[in-house]
Amino acid sequence: MLWVYRTGGIPDILFERDENVPITKEEIRALVISKLRLRDDSWAIDVGCGSGSITVELCIQVPNGKVCGIDSNEAAVDLTNRNLSKFQVNADLFLGQAQDILPTLPQVDAIIIGGSSGDLGRLMNLAIGRLKTGGRIVIDTIQIETLCLVNRLVKENSLYEIDISQAIITKAKEISSGTMMIARNPVTIVSATKP
Repeated sequence: MLWVYRTGGIPDILFERDENVPITKEEIRALVISKLRLRDDSWAIDVGCGSGSITVELCIQVPNGKVCGIDSNEAAVDLTNRNLSKFQVNADLFLGQAQDILPTLPQVDAIIIGGSSGDLGRLMNLAIGRLKTGGRIVIDTIQIETLCLVNRLVKENSLYEIDISQAIITKAKEISSGTMMIARNPVTIVSATKP
């Protein structure tokens, strides 16, 4: 097996990549996974699965559970499928709009929204509807406008244990004169529990 550990944050270099398909960076994945509060038998949905990095990590975290990945981009679903195969884990993948697919899925313990391709308000309401009581939702965003909308929707839906964290990651890069720290985009992570 390519990754034998249960800790989150698989190195990005181990994933198949495509320039046109986004990947959630390893440090952000580790934080997102920790906010989901998963158990071995949790069921989880990754909305906007992109490269499949979170989908793969969810599968590793819930060996006795079930994981679904959704993306509206065919290249993303193909890439996620390749990464699932590479890491020898299984998930159900769906190509299409999450707003159309979520209502067809069973209730789950955890949902991560990493991409919405529009109408985030409707998507969040559908996602919250798919959560079991006590289930966790996590939304990661780089845009302030998205954060404001998510914050409002979390409160309107009477979610609790709300946590908003912003991560600013810097990574070392070797240059001719030594090592320099390069900053990545700040990412805000919102998590909450369904009452």
